Amino acid sequence: MGEVKLYRAWRSPFSWRVEIALKLKGIEYEVIDVDLSNKSDELLMYNPVHKKIPVLVHNGKSVSESLVILEYIDETWKDNYPLLPSDPYDRAQARFWAKFIDDKVCTTVWGALMGQEDNKEKAQEEVHKVLKILENKVKAKDSIEGKKVGYLDIVGLIVGYWAPIMQEVLGKEVGLNRDTYPSIYSWTDGLVGLDYMKNILPKKDELVAAFRTHFASTK
Repeated sequence: MGEVKLYRAWRSPFSWRVEIALKLKGIEYEVIDVDLSNKSDELLMYNPVHKKIPVLVHNGKSVSESLVILEYIDETWKDNYPLLPSDPYDRAQARFWAKFIDDKVCTTVWGALMGQEDNKEKAQEEVHKVLKILENKVKAKDSIEGKKVGYLDIVGLIVGYWAPIMQEVLGKEVGLNRDTYPSIYSWTDGLVGLDYMKNILPKKDELVAAFRTHFASTK
């Protein structure tokens, strides 16, 4: 199916969404690590609008934004491990909740993590609003054990895997914990506990070290 390149930042959960999809589908690809403090001309050429990673380049043509890239990968390599549901309604629901995770959950949680202490209480209220919605959605979801990892699973890892790591690195509790959101954590635990996912995902201690190095360099 031609040459595939991925412009990424290793610690980025959005880059890892694409890597997980590529690995699950068995697609060979070349990795180009990007220095986000000194973006290359290549990156700016392939993603002139947002100037961000990840960017997938397939046969010289670029695709940007992780959710869009996931769909592109799934449509291009249809027969290799389908990611999105085959039923149109289920597919629409997966897209809806993926967008909710990115537009509402990620934005709110990240805002609370990086916000000022004087706004802490209000920020945590906003975090709880969106996480409660996601918790109720996940609670109704079947266990991942014994099942294939899909599109929404890949997207949702940012909540139960990367966000707790960020809480630890920043030493900032924003309300995302196992006692309050057991279904979200159970969902994530089921995903990262799968044998083949253990061989794909970056290890927690490696991510903690990478983020600590990053934040130390930005002070």
